[in-house]
Amino acid sequence: MALFSRFSITINGFIFFLFMILLKFAAISSSIPFVVLHGIGSSCSNHDTQNLTQELIIHSRSPGHCIEVGDGIWSSWFTPMHKQVEIVCEKVKNIKELENGYNLVALSQGNLIARGIIQLCDGGPPVKNYVSLAGPHAGIVAPPLCGSNSLCSFEDTLIRFDVYSEFVQAHLAPSGYMKLPNNMMGYLSGCKFLPMLNNEISNQRNSTYKIRFSSLQNLVLIMFENDEVLVPKETSWFGFYPDGQYQPVLQPEKTKLYEEDWIGLKMLAESGRVQYIMVGGSHIDLSHNDMIRYVVPYLKTRELI
Repeated sequence: MALFSRFSITINGFIFFLFMILLKFAAISSSIPFVVLHGIGSSCSNHDTQNLTQELIIHSRSPGHCIEVGDGIWSSWFTPMHKQVEIVCEKVKNIKELENGYNLVALSQGNLIARGIIQLCDGGPPVKNYVSLAGPHAGIVAPPLCGSNSLCSFEDTLIRFDVYSEFVQAHLAPSGYMKLPNNMMGYLSGCKFLPMLNNEISNQRNSTYKIRFSSLQNLVLIMFENDEVLVPKETSWFGFYPDGQYQPVLQPEKTKLYEEDWIGLKMLAESGRVQYIMVGGSHIDLSHNDMIRYVVPYLKTRELI
């Protein structure tokens, strides 16, 4: 009889153990996947991008993907922003795992692709939580630092040619979000991407962009304290210079985009769904601790036990 009791306890213990495993599996299988979008001059095969994606998978226990645009580095520089958005839009629509919604983590220029697939991607799966690392959301006044190789020389030549010309807009991705406060007329009439994305052109505002952006569950805007790539660095929070001036930098709530709520940022903030976060380090120099504290919680698997 004692032997039978011990056998029953063993069986019961095994069943309980199996039940726990099934619950864990159910939790993982029901988790929301996430997508990582890399920045300019990078790719999904880049060591840092791969490492970040894997770390996020491990610590969130959610499936994750890095989505590439074209050939990565070259395309990130010389494919126009609207075309990059179109490419990624089609890719997310064709990933079956994302069809019920997904979370989004974007780095630097990748944030404007992220914004594009949230606001412009017709028929795309919904984005739930969006974590932005050093995104040039309100524009930049200088092109991203590149280097001295031939690719960078080509970029410098294009910038000197005329950043708002049809040719430069069609051949240099950063020109699509360069915003020169002393040439707002040129920006609004010639820049082909950011004025449209931010609903800045008064007679062309699209209410759908605002509806889609304001439907996010959470928007996490992370600025890097020593960022010298984004000028101004406050663009990471949608802060920018006043029209016609290079000083001071306006905090996001003091900009027209926020005050008149062109894209729903004010709506998100007033409902408690925006986090403005400052971390130490240079551009995209995200520490492990900051990743765990500020990124992982928005990707984390929701346990069923």
